Amino acid sequence: MSDVLDRFERDGYAVFREVIDPELVREAAGHVEWLQHRHPDLRPEQLGHTLLRDDPFWLRLISDDRLLDIAETFVGPDIALFASHYISKPPYSGQPVLWHQDAAFWPLEPMRVVTLWLAVDHSTPQNGCVRLIPGSHRGGIEAMRANTAVNNVLGEEIAVEIDESAAVDMVLAPGDVEVHHPNIVHGSNANASPRRRCGLTIRYIPTSTRITADEQPYPSAFHLRGDPGVNTYQPWPTFDPARHYRFAGAKVGRG
Repeated sequence: MSDVLDRFERDGYAVFREVIDPELVREAAGHVEWLQHRHPDLRPEQLGHTLLRDDPFWLRLISDDRLLDIAETFVGPDIALFASHYISKPPYSGQPVLWHQDAAFWPLEPMRVVTLWLAVDHSTPQNGCVRLIPGSHRGGIEAMRANTAVNNVLGEEIAVEIDESAAVDMVLAPGDVEVHHPNIVHGSNANASPRRRCGLTIRYIPTSTRITADEQPYPSAFHLRGDPGVNTYQPWPTFDPARHYRFAGAKVGRG
């Protein structure tokens, strides 16, 4: 993994192919549809971290050992979840994510965190894949400014001009994982294609990173591996077929 870490230090991102098997990816796709039916008031780009506190499948997915093994490469053996978010861009109307740096938003001290972006669908330039500016993580954290001129996921953008000719498209197949640094400048275009583009962001922290938000435990703070460290965590929900998405391996009375 030393070559992966070297490239990550240089470029600020890495890609891992065929991490998650097709069966689990299909369950994730069904989970997104279930969430959209359950929360019709939310845009599909906004299926965010507060929803996972009482969602056994979501936790089963983000705690999969194949994902945790990748996260461990970047943050070490003591791992917690900070946040997770489906960004599902519907055909023809999926909103863009304007250029930004994740570290500008997050209540973490220190800012030691890694994002795993799990492709639920094929992700291409045509349907609004993630775009990154390689090496931009080595600069500082720039200010953000409001942008409501176009409907977009964040309602904000980075307050400096970005050379889009330097951007790299993250073309991914279902089950692939892209990993990126919290400081890297990234975004994505609108989905003007007939194909949905859905990805699950998963923000893993070493348990030595403190979540400094006022609400404690943080809604999506879950201990996943190793020593629990400095945070307080949510209890794992118990699966209830009357309330929860049904998935392979789910057992009544167990998380």
